[in-house]
Amino acid sequence: MRSGTKTSRETLVLLDTHAIIHRAYHALPPLTDTTGAPVGAVYGLSAMLIRLIKELKPDYLVAAYDLPGPTHRHEAYKEYKATRKKIDDDLVLQIERSRDVLAAFGIPILEAPGFEADDIIGTIATKEKKDYNIIIASGDMDTLQLVDDTRVRVYTLKKGINDTVIYDEAKVVERYGFPPHAVIDYKGLAGDSSDNIIGIPGIGEKTATELIQKYGGVSGIYAALKKNKNALVEGGIKPRVQKLVVDHEDEAEFSKVLATIRVDAPVEFAAHKVSDVLNIDSVKTLFHELGFRSLVARVDELSGGTAHKKVAQSSDEVPAPTRTDSQLFKRCAVMTWLLNSSVQNPGLDDILARAKVKTLEEAERPLMHQLTQEHLDSVYKNIEEPLIPVVDAMIARGVLIDTGYLAGLSKEYHKAINAVAKKIYKYAGEEFNINSPKQLGDILFAKLGLAGARQKKTAGGQLSTKESELIKLEDAHPIIPLILEHRELAKLLGTYIDAIPPLVDAAHRLHSTFSQTGSATGRMSSRDPGIQNIPTQTERGARIRGAFVAPRGSALLSLDYSQIELRLAAILSGDEKLTDIFVRGLDVHTAVAAQVFNVPPEKVSKEERRRAKVINFGILYGMGVNALKDNLGTDRAEAQDFYNKYFETFSTLAQYLEKTRQTATRLGYTTTFYGRKRYFPELKSPLPFIRASGERMAINAPIQGTQADIIKIAMVRAHALIEKEYASHASLIMQIHDELMFEIKKELVAELAPKIKKIMESVLTRAETNGIPITVSTNAGQSWDDLKAL
Repeated sequence: MRSGTKTSRETLVLLDTHAIIHRAYHALPPLTDTTGAPVGAVYGLSAMLIRLIKELKPDYLVAAYDLPGPTHRHEAYKEYKATRKKIDDDLVLQIERSRDVLAAFGIPILEAPGFEADDIIGTIATKEKKDYNIIIASGDMDTLQLVDDTRVRVYTLKKGINDTVIYDEAKVVERYGFPPHAVIDYKGLAGDSSDNIIGIPGIGEKTATELIQKYGGVSGIYAALKKNKNALVEGGIKPRVQKLVVDHEDEAEFSKVLATIRVDAPVEFAAHKVSDVLNIDSVKTLFHELGFRSLVARVDELSGGTAHKKVAQSSDEVPAPTRTDSQLFKRCAVMTWLLNSSVQNPGLDDILARAKVKTLEEAERPLMHQLTQEHLDSVYKNIEEPLIPVVDAMIARGVLIDTGYLAGLSKEYHKAINAVAKKIYKYAGEEFNINSPKQLGDILFAKLGLAGARQKKTAGGQLSTKESELIKLEDAHPIIPLILEHRELAKLLGTYIDAIPPLVDAAHRLHSTFSQTGSATGRMSSRDPGIQNIPTQTERGARIRGAFVAPRGSALLSLDYSQIELRLAAILSGDEKLTDIFVRGLDVHTAVAAQVFNVPPEKVSKEERRRAKVINFGILYGMGVNALKDNLGTDRAEAQDFYNKYFETFSTLAQYLEKTRQTATRLGYTTTFYGRKRYFPELKSPLPFIRASGERMAINAPIQGTQADIIKIAMVRAHALIEKEYASHASLIMQIHDELMFEIKKELVAELAPKIKKIMESVLTRAETNGIPITVSTNAGQSWDDLKAL
């Protein structure tokens, strides 16, 4: 311990590391790093560190850890924590990995054999509270016993990892009804099932609190009984409770001892200021390694957003701000993404980390070298780099929006959502916030008792009100379809109908941001708003497209690839039967139904064709038998039969998909027809369900990625044609996955449409497609919702 007397009180934060990691592990979804190792709990700890450094501005930070093996409490009571299930293997890995995070932040670790993290914290807090303002960061109520007025406070998690509260002495009393020192008495009486502290059998939280409030604690209770054996009853306590207290004095006293945090652990606090040991570059390097992209920018805030301005840097110079709209930035971003497509829409930090340089100007050469080493240079030079100016032009042009049409739709849909809400309130018997998961859950599950046997729960333990869970209850009560309808209307209004008008420019054109690096598959994405995601499965969603219009004298021209992923599956697999279907120009779903259900094509029913369609697309996305069962609306045996028949019929496709899975598992990545790579760290995960998810994505990646390559090539070639022959008369304005949308002078539609169609259909040559035709449908109209076939 340092010597000397402090003249001013600095802040010392003590981390109950295990408690934080455990809370994060159960609150966050599983995450994996670039090697497939689980890191969800490590992410939670990292986010918590950034948050508390920013909010609490500590002068000093210390982390306390539990060590494996028995503690002094186990020696006193061998059943201590015996009811806890064995810690998950992936959590053990993350506890070890968390030490790397603390090392990167420069946070010292304290631990001692036989003592828990609570004891380490209790020892330091007790010794140092004379000289420091102590804040204990924990997710465990036990540490509240250490609270001392405002000198020792607890910064804890109310739920999840984001909802925090700071407890001083007054706050503890307000929340629990007794002072901090009585926490051990509370546990002495009520016990603690998580630690297997028995307390007094039959006494719960409410009674324990009442006893403490009347008698001060365990000692006060038994002192009163020694003076008067009926003291509790005469004080208003039920005779049954008094008998329990009398009969279990030893258990109460022993439980209190077990619950008491020791303050004599053999540890010492060495003062190292956060501002002297925190190295931003080290933290960012580790976060890139762990895949915590969202935290990298938040780390930068610590160097300028806290009271500590002298945060260590590995370089004396701070790079000047970089324009993310520069062509150099865009090229480097595309390169970074091609090298690792899980880093979507890369930022400057991602680029510099991948190139291992300090400035953007230095990044292009090493990134190009890496692309060449990974045999990705042709994908960059022939597909992605030429696409950059095409995307820029598409965004700059934008699409004309009929804001008056949206205003009318808004009025109509707001009226509809209000009517639906009234019906929901009627069934619920009260008004409530339909958009609040908690309030909705209270109505559905507590009041109406609608929870199903297999209803999933949230990380916080509440029954889930996600759409997928509500659909399971759709037939259980008429309120459920209304809630789903309310959600649909709310999404359409909030995401599109009411959100689009403020985004249009003075000419009423919408400039959605299209990104060629916005997905791991290679496909383009859009945002502000997400035009590609406008729902069209329902009439209400489809009507939004009516707002996307052509100016007077022009038309919208849509060209859409027909069943391209199924055609690519036939091309890449070489499956003879699937190839024959496309070469002969048959309806693929009808033909597959005829094969699988063993009926003549003319006898295929509408339902059989629907099922064949589900199977066709489901198989390509790695859909298993259980998912197939749910999508077909049948039982498992029948779904298994369909699954088996499909792969027996299209055996070469089955072999191709299995080979794709095996190759991805062996290499860690898949490749498209053009050589684009997609890496799958999930395939290395020790967690079976994460590996299975990676396998499903890997099966489809070459097909979906090849489709993305093809339409990007088509965009570049179509743009070049327009620039050369139709400049100022036609523009590419939108890309919607398999569809390209152009704005074109009406008189040129008949001339230009077949030229663009030919470009799109001939990206792959007939030799490359084994004779399978790539077909494109062409449609034109005044609005996106009013397109007619040409």
